[in-house]
Amino acid sequence: MDVQQIRNRVELIEQQRESLIKLLEQPNLGTLRIDVNQALEEIDELIEEFKRTFPDT
Repeated sequence: MDVQQIRNRVELIEQQRESLIKLLEQPNLGTLRIDVNQALEEIDELIEEFKRTFPDT
């Protein structure tokens, strides 16, 4: 996998992150809220790490 493919996938993840945020707005999420929060944290860490590794993006 080359850098451009990784960049494309990270961009796709960034776009799909909004879906998790919308899911958090649901009042009946229950304990699933913990998993959604965890997923958002991990996505944010992934994006941060990607930007540190490839700062030209």
